[in-house]
Amino acid sequence: MTTPQKAVVLVSGGLDSATVLAIARERGFECYALSMDYGQRHRIELQRAVMVAKSNGAQDHKVVRIDIGEFGGSALTDDDIDVPIGGTEDIPVTYVPARNTVFLSVALGWAEVLGARSIFIGANAVDYSGYPDCRPDFISAFQTLANVATKAGVEGDVIKVEAPLLELTKAEIIRRGMSLGVDYSQTLSCYDPEGNGAICGVCDSCRIRAEGFAAAGYEDPAL
Repeated sequence: MTTPQKAVVLVSGGLDSATVLAIARERGFECYALSMDYGQRHRIELQRAVMVAKSNGAQDHKVVRIDIGEFGGSALTDDDIDVPIGGTEDIPVTYVPARNTVFLSVALGWAEVLGARSIFIGANAVDYSGYPDCRPDFISAFQTLANVATKAGVEGDVIKVEAPLLELTKAEIIRRGMSLGVDYSQTLSCYDPEGNGAICGVCDSCRIRAEGFAAAGYEDPAL
């Protein structure tokens, strides 16, 4: 019997990362879920990440605290910056400086320790908020970094950065997740939820999620 390959999967507790975890499992990977407590105002998402990791069969799940929110500079980490209502063509104030660079770097370290040769991230460059670290150029650049920054990469045993949602619409992501049995009632996408997890319904992330479910032809089970 062939031993399954290991993969580190970044799991935020949101819709996209839940789908990515299910995709990695479908591909036959033994999944190690990794979540970040980075000083986000919506820390309730970490509770959802625990649920998502458990229900999708993660072999292990670590929540690592790296408080990049201490720097401020984002509506997701700084109480003095309001979460915006409605979309914008510019990079919004919900962008957290260097967040995915930090997340992938931590994932890269754990992957090398585990002997995993894949890292999965739910970055999306179609229906997203315009973040620079959710674009194909970023994923490609980080792959180049991974190839030269690790013992595995230098020895030719490359750790591959997988972003299977990168070119999908939100509706396509939801349909893919539904086909894999993802329980989206466990997920939270809102940037400004109440303490009990009730969504605001008006932030950029809520808007994109609602439009995605409508376009996919499904009711959002989290509502």
